[in-house]
Amino acid sequence: MYSEVSKEAGIVKFCALASGSSGNAALLATENTRILLDAGLSMRELRKRLAAIGEDLNGIDAILITHEHSDHVAGLPVLARNRDLQATIYLTRLTAPAIDWGEQPPARLETFQAGASFRIGDIEVQSFGIPHDALDPVGFRFEAQGVGIGVVTDLGYIPESVKFHLRRTDLLLLEANHDLDMLKVGPYPWSVKQRVMSRVGHLSNLVMSDFLLDDLDGSTAHLVMGHISQQNNHPEIVRLVAMQALERRGLETRLSIATQHTPTEVFRF
Repeated sequence: MYSEVSKEAGIVKFCALASGSSGNAALLATENTRILLDAGLSMRELRKRLAAIGEDLNGIDAILITHEHSDHVAGLPVLARNRDLQATIYLTRLTAPAIDWGEQPPARLETFQAGASFRIGDIEVQSFGIPHDALDPVGFRFEAQGVGIGVVTDLGYIPESVKFHLRRTDLLLLEANHDLDMLKVGPYPWSVKQRVMSRVGHLSNLVMSDFLLDDLDGSTAHLVMGHISQQNNHPEIVRLVAMQALERRGLETRLSIATQHTPTEVFRF
């Protein structure tokens, strides 16, 4: 059952339902197609957050998974077993075996090679590999009705191949995981700190800022900062760093912060 709001002709919608180390999920929707990107929340919580923006979990057409870490797939096995949810699950060929499906993988499972392009309803999906300590992690670029949306979190640095896929986006969800100084004096064991700071870890505020200064496409209308650490960063630090970079570029890009506990606004195009 689709909400009346989401049936508006020509509308492309995006909402980060949750973003952070405790669970990640986002919705991309047109009037004909609904994609859930990652399922790091429980089915109950996903249903609740979708309802808060006028959407129905049972109306989801596809679930796309970036990688197998629990904050991105914690709710996936339960969703896969739910008979009321008819969504096809898309993930890479190497990621699929890493999911604990229970007795057997779901029938409605589609695997793809990282880097592949495919179509889900009226949404074009371009996957691309990212540097992270998972089996086969990917980011996504979406095209729908002339609107480009990029989503990339959980990566230790931003290689040129990723920068290429993030060009000419109307909306970009980008990681700003940690403040280096906060991470170094924070509560994590040193081994975890090394992992987070590594080239297969997570993006720091500094790396995020450098990307905005040097590589963010000037046509990007909306920038959403996500996957912000609750221990090693703060949303207002992220906002300040990002705003300073955008102001130095002279860009009027609208900045938003995605959090762990509540959905972002629903961006409409």
